[in-house]
Amino acid sequence: MRKNSIKNTRVNGEVQKELSSLISREIKDPRINPMTTVVAVEVAPDLKHAKVYISVLGDEESKKSTYEGLRSAAPFMRRELARRINLRNTPELTFVMDQSIEYGVNMSKLINDVNQKNDEDLDTTEEDSGEE
Repeated sequence: MRKNSIKNTRVNGEVQKELSSLISREIKDPRINPMTTVVAVEVAPDLKHAKVYISVLGDEESKKSTYEGLRSAAPFMRRELARRINLRNTPELTFVMDQSIEYGVNMSKLINDVNQKNDEDLDTTEEDSGEE
């Protein structure tokens, strides 16, 4: 099975869906932030390992505690994945903090600030030209 094969893409999507469900509904660990999102999952072609990209909305302390909570819940999640998805091997889960959503929000804010400043400059220029 090649890394980007159709089967691997389906497995990635199914594992991502199940992990999202597990994190939001099943895990009761208070360390895990309720605003935790599974951004992507990369399952190895041999189905032995999976990288789970997680995004947490919050401060650094919240991200750290969520990461620790997810690491401690990994055996439970692996067991539940084995129960819910019929795979030859159930992958061992490795969590990776993903900053892409936070980065996108910051970029959007910066773009909006620049646009707002340009609009204000344009209004000021129009007022100056109107007085002459």
